[in-house]
Amino acid sequence: MILRLVWENIRFRPLRTLLSILLIGVPVMLILTLVGVSEGFMDDSHRRAQGVGADIFVWPPGHSFTSGNSVNLAEGAVGVLAKQPHVAQAEGVATVSAGTMPWDTLTGIDYPAFKKMSGGFIVREGDESKLFSQPNDIVVTTSLASQHRPSLHPGDKVTLDKHEWTVAAVVEPGIMSNAFVDLRQLQELNGTPRKISQVYLKLDDPANVSAVIDELEALPALEGYSIYSTKQVVELMSTENIPAIKVFVRVIIGIGIFTGLFVVSLSMYMAVLQRTREIGILKSLGATKGFVMSLILWEAVFMGFGGTIAGIALSFGSRAALKYFVAASMPQAIVPIWWPIVCGIALGSALLGALYPGIIAVRHDPIEALAYE
Repeated sequence: MILRLVWENIRFRPLRTLLSILLIGVPVMLILTLVGVSEGFMDDSHRRAQGVGADIFVWPPGHSFTSGNSVNLAEGAVGVLAKQPHVAQAEGVATVSAGTMPWDTLTGIDYPAFKKMSGGFIVREGDESKLFSQPNDIVVTTSLASQHRPSLHPGDKVTLDKHEWTVAAVVEPGIMSNAFVDLRQLQELNGTPRKISQVYLKLDDPANVSAVIDELEALPALEGYSIYSTKQVVELMSTENIPAIKVFVRVIIGIGIFTGLFVVSLSMYMAVLQRTREIGILKSLGATKGFVMSLILWEAVFMGFGGTIAGIALSFGSRAALKYFVAASMPQAIVPIWWPIVCGIALGSALLGALYPGIIAVRHDPIEALAYE
């Protein structure tokens, strides 16, 4: 009986119901989009770190995963580290900011050393044998190429780090960065000759990683340096280890809860006003306060579920939009594990928002309600 009454009321007022569901769905979408972007960025960072092919990452003092990179490490460190026991190859790269996001970077590489360590690029457009053969050559990933309007192809011009480059090739993403140039040219343009940002080490046997890290940390010349294994780097690049992302997610969740409370409360309050005569009739027929309250709460539950479904659907739309406009800067993942969480948030907000209108409804005097116009 209660569910049928709720359904008939919802069906009788489709526009109000649809608007309420959409208004609950928007904060649900915001939560899922933010979580998806943070997870997508972390997954992308993991792939890039693992795609380098290195076993150990070495950064100079002052490095931070959230503050980006600086080109202040003497290039001579590469030769010193290459001579350490069990080190099969050492490669130095320079990384500078190339966009509005901290992770939008332009990476200078020595391509022969880069290819030896990582296996090289998977080229989609262009000639690998001619990479970096000309000044101002740049290699971009398919993600960065599609992010530009129009999309980038070999021979196109693109401005990064206040310099115009010529696209030499478009390659698959997943190694180190989304844009690569010749190390020497980047050092000259940046005014940091013979300086690099970090060093990657490839060992003769990955089983020696812990021993090599201990030996490097014991060297006086490397005091204060950040020395991590690839596994440690991947673990550090998580939302739990970056306080700013954790706080931002919580703020958005708070906004979502507040918006849900406000929207449902307003919607249910208007519904109670519109249904004053209906409530009066129900009470005159013997409906208890609990029966009337349950009608209001069940309607809120319906809108909460509807808002959850709408928010999940909208999150797929936001992912498609981000992939089209900013594929390289803001990759968004779909995180199904968060669906029951946002469902709980939407339902909780809907039920709390319906409490005050429900209290008003149960306090209606049947005689006054029947006389209401």
